Amino acid sequence: MAALHTPDKKNFNQFVFTSESVSEGHPDKVCDQISDAILDAHLAVDPMSRVACETLTTQDTVVLAGEIACNKEIPTSEIEQVVRKTISEIGYTIPHKGFDHNCKIINYLHQQEVALNENQGAGDQGLMFGYACNQTRHLMPIPIAMSHKLLQHLAEVRKNGTLPELMPDAKSQVSFKFVNRVPVDLQTLVISTHHMPVNEQQFNALKAEIMRLVVQPTIDDMQSESELPFDASNCNIMINPLGMWTDGGPAADTGLTGRKIIVDTYGGWAQHGGGAFSGKDATKVDRSAAYMARHIAKSVVASGLADECLLQFSFVIGEAEPVSIMVDTFNSGKYEDSKLEDLIRSNFDLTVKGIIQKLDLRNPIYRSTAAYGHFGRYDLELPWEKVIELK
Repeated sequence: MAALHTPDKKNFNQFVFTSESVSEGHPDKVCDQISDAILDAHLAVDPMSRVACETLTTQDTVVLAGEIACNKEIPTSEIEQVVRKTISEIGYTIPHKGFDHNCKIINYLHQQEVALNENQGAGDQGLMFGYACNQTRHLMPIPIAMSHKLLQHLAEVRKNGTLPELMPDAKSQVSFKFVNRVPVDLQTLVISTHHMPVNEQQFNALKAEIMRLVVQPTIDDMQSESELPFDASNCNIMINPLGMWTDGGPAADTGLTGRKIIVDTYGGWAQHGGGAFSGKDATKVDRSAAYMARHIAKSVVASGLADECLLQFSFVIGEAEPVSIMVDTFNSGKYEDSKLEDLIRSNFDLTVKGIIQKLDLRNPIYRSTAAYGHFGRYDLELPWEKVIELK
């Protein structure tokens, strides 16, 4: 859709904004994926399962902890198979590197007795944000969208064998210059990737291939996907700026579930309520209400009612509906924000039960969200990324 507001040279505000992403092999993301894989395993046998699973990874070790209520208890051996399969699919399959799928698994998960029925109220208090904007085709802020895409391309050339020297751990960082909240210049792009031991000549060749196969295609993709054209001609591109990186993953750094909440959402461009997603079933409003807020914000922008839309919900323990709703379109809305709030209330069931049913959140779909972001995913069909037309 065309922008409702464009840079005004007579009255402009300019700044540089940066977002980062981390790959599926980053220690914290390994934990997120294990936690969500365990969630999916329980939802597959009992859609009413209640799961709160935390994971810690360190050298040659995975530690699981949390509470699970499920009508069909999954044996410990099967839980271990889920963990090892997840680690293997991420790419940690080489023995004697400090962490691989044959690592030790310490399981402190325990069964919890709760009524497995439709949740009528929030299980805890909390606040959640959802956001959408017209910077990209998928209605996401462009710095985080590009950061994710860089690492998805990097994972692709690693997994298909094009660059076999690559290891799973990696980071990206992207900085854009904005004028009046519109991206105009790609200023800095960074990729740091874990890799097998190589000599200096091989390392320089690897960086050149990353530039050719990952960085340039990503820039081209984002320029075609961006709803607002940007200049990339003067971008400062850095690949492994500190040099070789041969010690990575959980062997080098301990990982924990839920430590990459900004990577998971909007890259810092929009606010965050503080609650992590992975390892939690949909009765936890930290996850389900944040998904609903994204669904609604995206519907507002996709319907042409605003260039960008930020929603905040707040819940109180035991209450079925949010006790507050805030809408902010940053003066880009077709209507006043208060009118959009009325429109949202009349079009969406915001009870915990209504959110779960509307977005069909009792299916085992979560492992795939646990790396490369929960929102704006062009490679997945996620229910909260669908939009409805609002008038």
